[in-house]
Amino acid sequence: METTNQPTVQEDKTVAILAYCTLIGYIIAIVLHGNNKTKLGTYHLRQATGLLIIAVGYWIVSLILMFIPFLGFLFAIISPFVGLGILVLLILGIMNAANGQEKPVPLVGPFAEKMLGNAFA
Repeated sequence: METTNQPTVQEDKTVAILAYCTLIGYIIAIVLHGNNKTKLGTYHLRQATGLLIIAVGYWIVSLILMFIPFLGFLFAIISPFVGLGILVLLILGIMNAANGQEKPVPLVGPFAEKMLGNAFA
């Protein structure tokens, strides 16, 4: 894998893991990454940003459609499943970050790499 010293690898993983842990963790990861930019941290910040965009986008759409009778009911039924899906994707991202892997999060990862290719560099 990497030939760098252990503290750098650990700090690298810390930024990568924090990127997925709540909005406060995401902000802390951005600040830590700004002080010491690493490849793993950059990658997982992009992946976490993609997940955040998808989650916020779904939330906004569901708030708008909530006022349309049938669509609001439909979104109310599927929202728990979408939330559970996002949680599973977050857990997969955390597992990849903890293992030091630059593996894309399913469904969202390719979108994040394409749209956010130069972010956090």
